[in-house]
Amino acid sequence: MRLSPMRILLTGAAGFLGSHISRRLLDEGHEVIGLDDLSTGSYRNLEFTIGNPRFTFVEHDIRNPFFTPVDGILNFACPASPKHYQSDPVRTIETNFLGIINMLHLSKQTGARLLQASTSEVYGDPAISPQQESYWGNVNPIGIRSCYDEGKRAAETLCFDYKRQYGLDI
Repeated sequence: MRLSPMRILLTGAAGFLGSHISRRLLDEGHEVIGLDDLSTGSYRNLEFTIGNPRFTFVEHDIRNPFFTPVDGILNFACPASPKHYQSDPVRTIETNFLGIINMLHLSKQTGARLLQASTSEVYGDPAISPQQESYWGNVNPIGIRSCYDEGKRAAETLCFDYKRQYGLDI
């Protein structure tokens, strides 16, 4: 099933995943607004977008509010490697927490569907293997990785709370 072209905001667009998703969305005929603060991503990852009238790059820190009319929001903004997220753990958790709040506000304002990129790290270091769907995890909220893990967990919680309270399409 092919969707009609949409206007999509993609946060973390200059990262590894974001750049590949941008390419796919453009190939499918969508308009993409790529948002990234370039703290871990690189504009070089988006060289294929040069001259494409359906791609707009905005250098912006997702911890700050952002508004543009959109149909969909894909939130991939967050340092993903331990080297990057542990170098500034406060910024990492802020990116997850404040970033998703800003994107949820945008979703609420525009009616856009929102997809939050999470991680299996929200389950921590599993005490059992393989994990069943009913497994809630084995987390460490104060460990060296918790800035990333707990930030992603908080983002998931916020998404579901906005869905329950405001009916957002997450």
